[in-house]
Amino acid sequence: MTSVKDFRVEEEPTATDLGRGRFVFSDRYSVFDWGEMPDHVPNKGASLCLMGAYNFELLDVNHVPTHYLGVVEDGEVKELGECESPPTEMAIELTQVPGLPHEDGAYDYDAYHEAAGDNYLIPLEIVFRNTVPVGSSLRRRGEPADYGLDADEWPDEAVSLPEPVVEFSTKYEEQDRYLSREEADDIAGKVDLDRLEELALAVNHVLTERAEKAGFDHEDGKIECLYHDGTVKVGDVVGTFDENRFSYGGQQVSKEVVRQYYKRVQPEWVEAVKDAKAEAIETGEPNWRGNCAVEPEHLPADIVEALADLYCAGTNAYVDHDWFDAPAIEDAVARVRDL
Repeated sequence: MTSVKDFRVEEEPTATDLGRGRFVFSDRYSVFDWGEMPDHVPNKGASLCLMGAYNFELLDVNHVPTHYLGVVEDGEVKELGECESPPTEMAIELTQVPGLPHEDGAYDYDAYHEAAGDNYLIPLEIVFRNTVPVGSSLRRRGEPADYGLDADEWPDEAVSLPEPVVEFSTKYEEQDRYLSREEADDIAGKVDLDRLEELALAVNHVLTERAEKAGFDHEDGKIECLYHDGTVKVGDVVGTFDENRFSYGGQQVSKEVVRQYYKRVQPEWVEAVKDAKAEAIETGEPNWRGNCAVEPEHLPADIVEALADLYCAGTNAYVDHDWFDAPAIEDAVARVRDL
């Protein structure tokens, strides 16, 4: 189980062969790496499953290799178009995920790869960015000119990049951290980093094109990949309102809405999370949540309802099919604009 979806193994992967399993999408959500939050958002799981399946099938048409096998309805694996109602389960190929030893404040990636062999989940997140919003960590890690922008300082508003930027961050460390290309190359193991960047740009291109057609702006996102016997495939789930940042008419249509709500309504929790993470980095203690002095509060019922409508309406618009009984995307966006 993760903070947002459950994981079922049907056939274990081996040192040489991929296995088979399922993602079971829940209505849980997570922000600021907290894990499961106090509330559930109705139909969120079905929304993410639908968007993820739709995007995987788009990637297949565009010859991008993935671990996707289909969605599950009535116990049968199907293509999305064969379903009669919104699915909540996705069939996938499985690879090995060895343990990542952590001793004396350091992670042992050599041990990870020694156990992984030629069949493993690459312990990286490959991040792609089309825009740089206000507050983005990219602004702290580089100057505008580093990313092709003709400016001496970062402006006070979001900026569109002339070309997408690809970055690499850790996946299995207690706190995500961005990596130099040399660090990422070491962590990737046998996989060529250029191949990972190529896949990320291909996924970004497909998602951005689809988003444009549906009236969305695709701002940023990430992929995770598996390596099996010389082949690299896109894994996990891609292009949902949790994995990626989308906006519609200038309004965020993603869990960024919830992030901004907590920043406004419960800033003391957001600050406590930040402090706990910083302390964990200094001390080398991986369990920062256990040292966080403040817990997140419940969301009001009307906000949970507005978020549910946003996920459902956004999915209907993105996949161009009314899977959910939801308001028009314009109405759902207007309702959350002032949260």
